Amino acid sequence: MIRPAIGTIATRVFVQVMNLLVIVVAGHRLGAVGLGDISLVVLGITIVMLVNNLVGGGALVYLVPRHPLKELLPPAYAWAVITAGIAWVLVKVLPLVPDRFEVHVVVLAFIQSIYTVHMNVLLGRQRIRAFNLLGGAQALVLLLVFAVLVFRPTGDPMDYVWASYAAFGTTLIGSTFAMWRGGAATSIVPGESVLRVLLRQGFLIQSANLLQLMNYRLAYYLVERFQGLAALGIYSVGNQLSESAWLGPKALGTVLYSRVSNSDDAERNRRTTLTVLKAAVAFAGLVLLVLLLVPEPLFQWAFGPEVVGITPLVLLLAPGILAMAASQALSHYFSGIGANGHNAIGSGLGLLVTVLLGMQLIPTQGIHGAAITASVAYGLNVLYQGVVFMVRTGSTPLDLLPHAGDLERVRGIWSALRARR
Repeated sequence: MIRPAIGTIATRVFVQVMNLLVIVVAGHRLGAVGLGDISLVVLGITIVMLVNNLVGGGALVYLVPRHPLKELLPPAYAWAVITAGIAWVLVKVLPLVPDRFEVHVVVLAFIQSIYTVHMNVLLGRQRIRAFNLLGGAQALVLLLVFAVLVFRPTGDPMDYVWASYAAFGTTLIGSTFAMWRGGAATSIVPGESVLRVLLRQGFLIQSANLLQLMNYRLAYYLVERFQGLAALGIYSVGNQLSESAWLGPKALGTVLYSRVSNSDDAERNRRTTLTVLKAAVAFAGLVLLVLLLVPEPLFQWAFGPEVVGITPLVLLLAPGILAMAASQALSHYFSGIGANGHNAIGSGLGLLVTVLLGMQLIPTQGIHGAAITASVAYGLNVLYQGVVFMVRTGSTPLDLLPHAGDLERVRGIWSALRARR
């Protein structure tokens, strides 16, 4: 697990740097309002993808080792087409994005739907290197094309949309080629209808993802409604900076998901999950510490003079960021064993907090109220997941804490890395 995990962390760091540079460029060229427009476009595509991933999402990772592609791809592709139709209705009926971005959100979401299917196939086959290379290439293309376009005299938020077409198209072509290069399915549990399993697992996964997205981003809509687009732009910058602490946790979780999906050794899965959880929290804590030590003027220099108050925002988000770092390990463990219902319940509890607390704090406390709401919601989510994990695996609260054995594992990892040089 060492080499794939390190490669995935490196890719996540690279992607986050590219995304932060996009924000830096947008902040200087388009201002806080432009950042707000871009955040709504990204959020609109993400919401559409929640519908698509009912069939073409994470359930494929679980099923790829168990069924041949000829049984998995047709329903996934068909659902992508259906999703595009649903998306068209959604953007026309609901005020998800500004009018001029509506068609583009639908088309971009469709392209992403197709390449997401391919990327999940790669992940299910444990082809982590190809998965990482494609993710890094997409982020690089997005930054380069956006920078070229937005530095013209007519720079506009629409430039981000055109750059997204270039980035998504690159990933679509590359993932198609990589998927067909090789890697046959190994049927571990034959028998059950593929469509039935896709729908059941997909429904549970997407229920969790939808609730978690609303948990993550409902505050965006509340901030825009009560505080305006400029406040949303500042909150989105602080949020994305804080969420950079999830680079390591998400990378480790991705590799954990791939491993657990391909294993039936319960004790090994338990130990690996605990190790990933502790490493994830440690990584997130280190990143947050660095962010809190950055002088406030440096944030203004990087993101533009209108972006102020980032340090207190990161401080208020920090408890929730640490909680969700731990959740990355637990969520991917539950997904890997096909117990996605617990992820949905945890996300639902967090969403309940976001609705009840956010409606009280955001109108009066602004973006600070949004940050407090997020931390409380994330904390309740991971508390539920942790209790369920301990009950299912026989773990104790002490197992979740660092101990001497963890240090030995770190030494073992370091020795293995030196031996591979």
